[in-house]
Amino acid sequence: MQVKAKVKHLRISARKARLVVNEVRGLDLNEAMNKLAIIDKKAVTFVDKLLKSAAANAKENNELELENLYIKDIRVDEGQTFYRWMPRAHGRATPKRKKTCHISVILEEKKATKPKAEKKQTEIATTKLDMDNEKEVKELTSDKKDDNKDTKETGPKGPQDKGMLKKMFRRKSGM
Repeated sequence: MQVKAKVKHLRISARKARLVVNEVRGLDLNEAMNKLAIIDKKAVTFVDKLLKSAAANAKENNELELENLYIKDIRVDEGQTFYRWMPRAHGRATPKRKKTCHISVILEEKKATKPKAEKKQTEIATTKLDMDNEKEVKELTSDKKDDNKDTKETGPKGPQDKGMLKKMFRRKSGM
């Protein structure tokens, strides 16, 4: 089973991030984490967080074992470039290009494991509770409707006729 995670608009150039990513491509998850601990680059912190996020996705969403995962694919793509201006001599300015990147990772199991069967009994119990709650809510709402009917006065509904005066004299008619 594959598990995906990605980070977008990371404020580091794609070229610098690829230096780190190329070192961990294809490794086991634990081995990649150990290798990242040794490398002294700025991109290491971002790649480390991304791998931890992907591992957490695998554990929580798919109930996979972390020891059984390896990095199937990890990519660094260029993101948006921000342009800022640097003042120079004689009233000139030169652009500063602040580059960003997107990193995406796909983790996969080394040995495929069978998905665990979910408990059906708990689902049945929750549906029974939900049905009971719906009945109680309907009863409460019907009681509230009855209370509202008692408090209203009976009278003519709709717009009341203002008479001839409103038809003849309009304040903003332009006359």
